[in-house]
Amino acid sequence: MVVFGRGARRLLATVACISAFALCGSALAQDAFRFGLAMPLTGSQALYGQDQVKAAEWAVAEINKAGGVNGKKLEMLVLDTQADPQLGIQMANRLVSVEKVPAFVTAWSAVVKAVAPVANDNKVVELSVGANSPDIAKLGDYVYTTFPLADIDIAAVAKYAAASMGKKKAAIVYINNETGIVAADVYKKVFTANGGQVVATETYDPKATDFTGPLLKVRAANPDIIHLQGLVSDTPQVIAQMRQLGLTQPISSYSAAFNPKLIEQLGAAAEGVIATSLAPGADDSDKVKAYVARWQKEVNREPNGLPYTQYLYDAPYMVAAIFKSLDDKKIPVNGESFRKEMLAIRSFDLPLTGKTALGEDHTVVKPVYLMEVKGGKWTRKAVVGE
Repeated sequence: MVVFGRGARRLLATVACISAFALCGSALAQDAFRFGLAMPLTGSQALYGQDQVKAAEWAVAEINKAGGVNGKKLEMLVLDTQADPQLGIQMANRLVSVEKVPAFVTAWSAVVKAVAPVANDNKVVELSVGANSPDIAKLGDYVYTTFPLADIDIAAVAKYAAASMGKKKAAIVYINNETGIVAADVYKKVFTANGGQVVATETYDPKATDFTGPLLKVRAANPDIIHLQGLVSDTPQVIAQMRQLGLTQPISSYSAAFNPKLIEQLGAAAEGVIATSLAPGADDSDKVKAYVARWQKEVNREPNGLPYTQYLYDAPYMVAAIFKSLDDKKIPVNGESFRKEMLAIRSFDLPLTGKTALGEDHTVVKPVYLMEVKGGKWTRKAVVGE
């Protein structure tokens, strides 16, 4: 682990060179295939980011244990974005200009959008794994997502609320950033198209800690259901204040809410919360069951944001498959050749999330699992799009 100082800020830059000697920089460039991972290891989103990085590290270690990529090591260089767009740009520039990787993985919608010009200008592939803004599909030739965007899962939960739950009036509460704005618009359009009415649309600042103002407006609108589009750090706080203000309606959200911490933090206030999951659970797959068991054994808990960690675990396998194909064909590795080979392969069978087919629109489509808190546990409510 290397910590870089930039003025008053300390920029954590963990270089996870998963190799026998854990060597960093470009020392193994001729004997290894290298890619980047830019995620929040510190800051308000570290609760998710650290677990996602751990999942990716496990995958790289297992790939190398099984022989790597045609006998060569797979190296993953991990840099901390703190989920901050400006810091994300610095980390992306380091990966493409200093480390010379042909591809890097990142997440958080604001970061993904901010670093897209870096990827496009340098012809290096940016793989968004976990961000949800539909705009990500339109960021340029070198930006792709392996994680379904909000027009998949938010559309599913909005349609389910109106068509299956019979809710007629919805309120939307969302964080005023890339994660919240576009997703809130998706929910509104889909809920309305399915016969519902959005009676309140309220936003809050990403740095807010008191949400009383917008929530009182929601209470006055008297909706049948409330959709909350926040981040992992603020979502429990918003729900807690909803319940304190007497808002007893069902609350829906997306994958950011689907984690054990939400139940731990909210207790009884979490009952009835509905969240989306975009990956199969332990009951659906023996591999996922074993993966969750490993978390329990090695970390003494389930991962925060299980579906996100599943996608991050699978990301190195996808990257390794592309490297292998390039190596088999004796094609020099760079961002352009990586992109062309990725699109030539197009469909990947990944360990935890299953078949992933990159569409012409730069995104993927997956089933949406709707999860609900019942009796203090996340239980499956429905599956949409199987």
